[in-house]
Amino acid sequence: MAPRADLPRIARLATAQDGVVARAQLLALGATTDWISRQVTSNRWLRLFPGVYLTHTGQPRWASRARAALLYAGRGAAISHASAAYRHSLVDVPGPVVHVSVPHGRRLQRQRGLQVHYRRRMPAVWGRMPTVGPIDTVLDMADLRQTSADDVVGLVCRAAQRNIDTEQIHKALQLRGRIRHRRLLAELLGAVSEGIESPLEYRYHRIERSHGLPRSSLQVREVLDGLWLRADCRYRRYRLRVELDGQLAHPFGRTDADVWRDNAVGILASELTLRYRWRHVAITPCRVARQVALALRSRGWTGTPRPCSPDCPLADLASDAGH
Repeated sequence: MAPRADLPRIARLATAQDGVVARAQLLALGATTDWISRQVTSNRWLRLFPGVYLTHTGQPRWASRARAALLYAGRGAAISHASAAYRHSLVDVPGPVVHVSVPHGRRLQRQRGLQVHYRRRMPAVWGRMPTVGPIDTVLDMADLRQTSADDVVGLVCRAAQRNIDTEQIHKALQLRGRIRHRRLLAELLGAVSEGIESPLEYRYHRIERSHGLPRSSLQVREVLDGLWLRADCRYRRYRLRVELDGQLAHPFGRTDADVWRDNAVGILASELTLRYRWRHVAITPCRVARQVALALRSRGWTGTPRPCSPDCPLADLASDAGH
């Protein structure tokens, strides 16, 4: 008597694997190749990769596509790179392609919707859906050819916000051979440990450093007039705050919360608030530095700002300090 497919066990397997099963698994559960083919030709199942099937014909969810990629790639494969970044909440969108890493020496045929990364040393993997861990994922993403310096800044800040141990990332960085953006990564990992939480804060920190401005305190929180207030950057000694708005623009200007905060600071703390958006910090950093230097001087700073180039608009302030 020909073997019969164990339908209850196949159903349980599909449920455990995000609706996806592999040919080898089906054969082990009594299915025949003809039976498997009929599921596809009758439009009950959908073939995602060679020998890997979705047990319904609806739009496959991302988890189903990822599971199918792992089953196709075989033993030792792990979700990696942008797909792992999505699983670790380092990016918000998974993208149309599933990325998997496999041990070096194996070769898989190219498949639409699948990117295979061959690795001489497979990193640590965790989870019921085998996935490269968050620490190696940060470094994998930074090492991609298309990753810009700004992308690296955002990636490391996002990792810190997700409570991924930046010290462990730094240790893993030291163990890697060649990797893109190594110096930037090392600098960033130190910066986020000091309180920098966003790419914009990192850029502002560089403005301070490259123009000889005093170092501000980051992410200062306090209560004024019954309101919890947070200053992105604060020069406490000079009663100056700098607020950084990562949006390109608010549709109606400052938010109501901004107005209440700035009023409370001005009345009760006698502090000046300067506010900059992304375009100010990214496109005109020297103008930002000059304005901050002027504000600091008006409030008692006696230091000397440093122009970052011959054309830097801070040059006149630096020469004034020398007289």
